[in-house]
Parts: sequence; structure tokens; C-alpha cells
Amino acid sequence: MIIVMRMGASSKEVGDVIKRVEELGFRPHLSAGVERTIVGVIGDERPLHPEQWELLPGVERVVRILQPFKLAGRDFHPDPTIIRLNGPKIADTRPEYPQETSPMPARPQVTIGGEEVVVMAGPCAVESREQIIETAHAVKEGGAKILRGGAFKPRTSPYSFQGHGEYGLQLLAEAREATGLPICTEVMAPAEVPLVATYADILQIGTRNMQNYALLHAVGESRRPVLLKRGMMSTIEELLMAAEYILSHGNYQVMLCERGIRTFEKYTRNTLDINAIPALKQLSHLPVIVDPSHATGKWDLVDAASRAAVAAGADGLIVEVHPDPARAMSDGAQSLKPEKFVQMMGHLKRIAEAIDRKM
Repeated sequence: MIIVMRMGASSKEVGDVIKRVEELGFRPHLSAGVERTIVGVIGDERPLHPEQWELLPGVERVVRILQPFKLAGRDFHPDPTIIRLNGPKIADTRPEYPQETSPMPARPQVTIGGEEVVVMAGPCAVESREQIIETAHAVKEGGAKILRGGAFKPRTSPYSFQGHGEYGLQLLAEAREATGLPICTEVMAPAEVPLVATYADILQIGTRNMQNYALLHAVGESRRPVLLKRGMMSTIEELLMAAEYILSHGNYQVMLCERGIRTFEKYTRNTLDINAIPALKQLSHLPVIVDPSHATGKWDLVDAASRAAVAAGADGLIVEVHPDPARAMSDGAQSLKPEKFVQMMGHLKRIAEAIDRKM
């Protein structure tokens, strides 16, 4: 249920409504729009009657939300969510790194969910200092605004490279110091959230963990921006309900990631669900990111899939780039070389311009 306040409702009137919600044992969630303030009532509100709220000063109307994803839906939050990254510098908690010879570049604000289509790019896994620093410079020069890279890697085989753990996080932080790019990296367990949040600007929840509810609660409590990947066999509603877990903690900095779903088709690694992009934009206010690398599994299909995603309305892409894919320790077959990434970005710029957006 949502309580829509009248235009110009005072802060006292809004506060009185929130107090009443809490007195009845529900959790209030505030959404302050340009023209209206909305108070979401979270809990089993079936016994409540709209009339008892409409009598409160400042209340315009009460609306019951039929969708199960209350906070992720547009009923609660009609305007698109904008996520802003400032790329904060990590100070005392970081290990010491070799000093860069050049001064640290300025970190301009990155905005996700607005007019610009934002690209996150980097290797599937952080392999070495040289690899991640070289890739970070390459993707920045190519137009990426965020560096992605895995320090903890969930792999199908226990014998595959599992990532460097905290050392990988340290290398990502060093790459951020060298380039100014905020970093996005995966967290796999609730106990690892405080550590990863110390280094990362965006916490990624991988496809295998989309319904790891303990982990969703933990990243919700962290208040860090979250990139939530759709489960490989999950519906759109299940993705939005997973986001609801994070949002229920008051962390509204959530991005939904379509990364392909598992179907009967074997030619590609997964099947990119282009339908999900406009559907999610219609159902939810959260930014939608597309992962064409995992969707296709083939580097030579990534450019075309990325163009389709931008044309369909995606707010951003997360793309795998590696300086030497043939020697990559993880997912080399779907990784672009830096020169191919630059070429793709040129194609995407023209697509974005055609739909009145920019890269």
C-alpha cells in the first residue's frame, strides 16, 4: 500500500503519517518526488482500510499495490532511480600500494539511469597487476566509465581459477587510483560483504546468487550500490523480488542486470532476453544494465548484442575486455580485445544518438 501526500504537504504531516505507520507495526519507506511525496507501507497491510489513512492531514489518497514487488515497482517510485557514483578514495583501511609516478586523476561523478548509457568494462577475473592496470587504462580510453573485474570467482568446476580474493580487490583499488574509474566487483557470501564494500564502488550479485537471500540482506544493509544479475533460469518477477530484498533495507541504489537466460539453444552461451529490457523499464524504476558477454559467450557477437540492448533502452552495459583473451584465465572466448572494444563504442554512440541518448 502507498500513501500519496498532497502537493505541498508539510514535513510535519509527512512525519505524522510515518509515525502512524510505525505505531501499527509496519515499515515506512519514503519516496520524495518532484511533485508528490509517497509513503510506502511495507508488511501485510490487508487488515488496513484506506479510509483510516485518508483522514490524516496532508494525505491525498491511498493506493493498494497489487504487484508483489512493492518497492521495486513504479507505483511506489514513479520517477526513474538515478544512481550517482563519486568514486570515493579508500584511505586508512587499504593496504599500501606502489606509488604511481603521476598524480591521481580527478574522479568525475558517474550517473547511472539518466540520459547517458554507461559502460562498465574490464576482465572477467583480475589476474595480475599488469593485466588489470593495462585493461583499466584501455577501457577508460575507449569510453568506459566504470571498471569491472572479478576478485572472487564462482566457477562451475572447483579446479578452475577462483580469483585472488582480497589481493584482487587491492589490485582493483590500485587500478582505480591510476585511472579514476569506479570499480564493480562480485561478492559471493554475506561474510565477505564488509571486506568487498571496503574496496568496491558497486557490489555485484552474480546469477548464481540472485536468490541467496542472506547475501541480499547483507548487501542491502551495506547501503552500497548493487548490480543484481538475473538468475540464469529466473523470471522477471523473481528478479524484481530479489531486488525487493535489497530495497527493503532502505538501499535504493540497485541496478537490474539482464545477462541472458538458459534456454534450449546451444549455439550461444545463454539467450539474451531483449524483451526484459523494456519490460523491466515499464515495471520498475531501477536502472537496467545488460551483460552481452555472458549472454552470447562469443566475442564476435558482443557488439551486435550491445547495439540491440542500447536500442531497446538499456541504461548501461557490462562488457568483458582483456588485453590477451587467448591467455585469459576465465572467459577468454567472450572477451573483447581493447581495439574491438573501441570499435564497439563507436557503434554504440550512433545507436544512442538515434534514440536521443548519449554515450
